[in-house]
Amino acid sequence: MKPAWPILINASQYVHQKTKDERLDPLKLMFKSAKKVLSIPNASKLRELIDAVYMVNINSWSYKDAPGELSALLAITPTEKIYLSDGGNTPQMLVNRAAKKIQMGTRKCILIVGGEASYSVYKSKKEKEDLSWSKKKEEPDYMEGKIWHGTNDFENSYKLIIPPYSYALFETAYRAAAGLSLQEHRMKMGNLFERFSEVAANNPYAWTQKSYSAEEIISPSPNNRNVCYPYTKRMCSNMFVDQSAAILITSEDIAKKLEVPKKRWVYLRGASDFQNIFAITRRPKLATSPAARIGSKVALNQAGLMLDDIDRFDIYSCFPSIVEIISDEIGIIKDDTRDLTITGGLPFFGGPWSNYSLHAIATAVNIIQKNPEITIMVIANGGYNTKQSFGIYGNLPPQKGFDENDAKELQNQILEKILPEPVEKANGVCKILGYTVIYNRDGTHKYGIALGAMENKRHTLATLNGTDEELAQLEHHEIVGRTYRVYFDERSQKNIINLTEIKN
Repeated sequence: MKPAWPILINASQYVHQKTKDERLDPLKLMFKSAKKVLSIPNASKLRELIDAVYMVNINSWSYKDAPGELSALLAITPTEKIYLSDGGNTPQMLVNRAAKKIQMGTRKCILIVGGEASYSVYKSKKEKEDLSWSKKKEEPDYMEGKIWHGTNDFENSYKLIIPPYSYALFETAYRAAAGLSLQEHRMKMGNLFERFSEVAANNPYAWTQKSYSAEEIISPSPNNRNVCYPYTKRMCSNMFVDQSAAILITSEDIAKKLEVPKKRWVYLRGASDFQNIFAITRRPKLATSPAARIGSKVALNQAGLMLDDIDRFDIYSCFPSIVEIISDEIGIIKDDTRDLTITGGLPFFGGPWSNYSLHAIATAVNIIQKNPEITIMVIANGGYNTKQSFGIYGNLPPQKGFDENDAKELQNQILEKILPEPVEKANGVCKILGYTVIYNRDGTHKYGIALGAMENKRHTLATLNGTDEELAQLEHHEIVGRTYRVYFDERSQKNIINLTEIKN
């Protein structure tokens, strides 16, 4: 029997710029996108066919039943409502799940939606203004999964739960693994995000529609402070945005009944969902992602494509390191001229918490509907290089069904390489695998964080202690690969490395 191939028939986005006086809550932002996505010929028939609403987790506000409230506003009556826990991988994961449901015939038409109003919440707190929104609820009536923090207690004690701190460790580890000098690496990051900002500058749905040069991105300034080495503000995701997106996924048969023109059919040609070892301190390497390497191959295999067949990419870009790591893992070579973003990326387009990649997917759908010959790969990332979901979009169906992607054995191959528990109270010699320096708001150096390997190969974390001048030297001299004495300090309950106590 011929499969009921799932297709995306419409996609929409909305950005509520800071210049607007009225502040909209996430539900109203999602209504804007969802209402638009339902505005097709035969809209009344379409509303009757929508039997599921999948919603990305909302960080900036809370509701008892956001999918239900949105459904009521849209005059739809889904039999299935899904509200996920957080994670930047979840928009693509929801599309992958929806595609499987459509192919199996258990769902007819699924609305996938998400939105955030973090700028409005930030502005109201800063200016001490009350938002005229419905009362914020403590927790939703239902949610699939628990809110997860992506780091364990030991890692949290060194504040690795703060995303730039963790991704900066990956960044310096990547630099050393790539054999780049500190200056070469700075320019690599700057050039990478310069192109991202150019894409955002020409995207009407971007929060920051302005391009920046590589120097403007990597150089600290009053409007571009140092966050943690080697990141400035313009290298970090901007979560303070008001944006929403929505997509519709259904089957070929229903698209025909709705009289959706074939030129507007966008297939999910390949898909996958994989995760890396959860604990950062228990991963064999900091600057790799087996989930991306394997996930890309599985998705390409389902699509019957090679990487060279992909015209454009949208790689999750909360920080440069994740773009660099994923690019290397999937096989993008140094001189490849293909764009790695179709939106402008999280620092410039905007990083609406878990919902960013739904904007990338919506953008991919709109691009392909205008240019059917284009094939786009979207790579969504959740946590701390923890979970990655892939989607390949184009105008042809997959070569294999969504029920044929048996990932269990491949997933186990990733997880079985987990290292022993880290050394929480370290005493001895530690080889630095990755590091960062934390700054005060005035630009002075606060302290450093290092992830290293002890002589028994078990990993540990330590605070890097030194004067402002000594910490500043870490911006100019590579210490990845160097060894230092490390000891556990009872008073602070932290492992300490004094920068003067270098072993080699």
